[in-house]
Amino acid sequence: MAVGVDIGGSHITAALVDLEDRSIIEGTWHRERVNGKGTAEEIIDAWAAVIKDVAVGLDAANLVIGIGVPGPFNYEEGISLMKNQDKYDTLYGLNVKELLAARLNTSPKNIQFINDAGCFLQGEGFSGAARDFKSAIGLTLGTGLGSAIYDGHQSKDADRWCAPFKDSIAEDYISTRWFIKRYAAISGRTVKDVKALTEMMGEDARIAGIFEEFGTNLGEFLVPFIQQEKPEVVVLGGNIANAAALFTPAVYKVLDSNNIHVPLRVAMLGESAAVIGAASLWFGEIVSA
Repeated sequence: MAVGVDIGGSHITAALVDLEDRSIIEGTWHRERVNGKGTAEEIIDAWAAVIKDVAVGLDAANLVIGIGVPGPFNYEEGISLMKNQDKYDTLYGLNVKELLAARLNTSPKNIQFINDAGCFLQGEGFSGAARDFKSAIGLTLGTGLGSAIYDGHQSKDADRWCAPFKDSIAEDYISTRWFIKRYAAISGRTVKDVKALTEMMGEDARIAGIFEEFGTNLGEFLVPFIQQEKPEVVVLGGNIANAAALFTPAVYKVLDSNNIHVPLRVAMLGESAAVIGAASLWFGEIVSA
């Protein structure tokens, strides 16, 4: 077993993960809000409290913990480099690994960190949509555009949200705000999100065309990405991926025209992906121990 932890700007989610079954152990899921603007002591205490609750009854000294945390961060040493991001500024320059280990009465060597942007794909590669593949690209499609690459062992942030695309950057065309802006331009109406658009399809035939246009944009974004990384699969996560059936035909059309034949898979694990991904950092080390 390992504890998997997903750190967000205002929350922490954690659970015990069975590394043999590659699944979260029932009844151990715990999510709490965290004041990202609090003192370093308050933040570390809040994180430690959740991890202790998840691992209650287990021997702290032998407990291993994987943590997905936002960057910038020295993931090897466990030192926070976040600054002027309106979250966790008080941790800047501190060795979070040592501080957390002290609160948990365990050794710093029992804690590993991974970039949170790669954590979703790490989980999907370990026990989700990319499990049967040796390499993958992962995209989180939502309010922003997240991207990651997976080499069959560990995932890392690809940081493609700001890649030059058309007359701006990729995220301006591949995100919820693009849908909202595009529908407003066509209809003069404002919608809340992509889910709202899908619910309106029966009353507005133009919406199908918007999804097709989005799929074309996504395909054009993926072409150089796939050509560079040569993945065996592309995993689509985030809220927009719930409507994948409406835009993936257009994506495949662009890929086919560029002689690219890589399957698209919708993420399977939902919120669990990041927690399982963080815990999976310990998979090889525990099995070989």
